[in-house]
Amino acid sequence: MSTIGSRLREERDKLGLNQTDFAKLVGQSRGSQAYYERDERAPDARYLSALAAIGIDVMYILTGNKTPTTVDEVSMEEQKLIENYRAMDEAARLNIQAVGDAFAQSRVNVKSKNVGS
Repeated sequence: MSTIGSRLREERDKLGLNQTDFAKLVGQSRGSQAYYERDERAPDARYLSALAAIGIDVMYILTGNKTPTTVDEVSMEEQKLIENYRAMDEAARLNIQAVGDAFAQSRVNVKSKNVGS
């Protein structure tokens, strides 16, 4: 399972930096960086803000879900869905969420049935 610490290390490794150099880049000590990467301490808002300032996807660090960085990563179909969703009232949003959940769940069931085949 991916953790905040493992994702921090992954992003640091992508930059080719050791803990000391990465920590200096975001205004921390090497010790603090090591604690974060070992999940012994949780990074604070100041640290996360410094990560964002150097171009690191903070949403990915926190949740494991990457933030689309370009419009190309969101298809035209997805963009239309987003626009339509934002135009709906609360009742319509709840309905569409229920429909989406039902379709997503049926997809999971289809995959598990095919795995045993």
